[in-house]
Amino acid sequence: MNELGFVPFERTGGELLFNLLAQRYERRSTIVTSNLAFSEWVKVFADEKLTTALLDRLTHHAHILTTRGESYRASKRKADADNRSPPNSNKKK
Repeated sequence: MNELGFVPFERTGGELLFNLLAQRYERRSTIVTSNLAFSEWVKVFADEKLTTALLDRLTHHAHILTTRGESYRASKRKADADNRSPPNSNKKK
């Protein structure tokens, strides 16, 4: 899952995601990315008990990586802009 929390879930969507993760729990690996702290996830799922149960399963055997800094997309966009040569208006004809 990429960027969990970008758009809030309706209750049914949160329940479906919980069921999926519960089925995968201790059976398959799952990678989740999010720009939200765990304490903010309840805003996404709008149900504290569901969020707690989901986080409990996700984090039980997890390797949690926290990153800081500029996003990959923003740095790529900047690098692309730097690599473009600006129009040369000082050329003499």
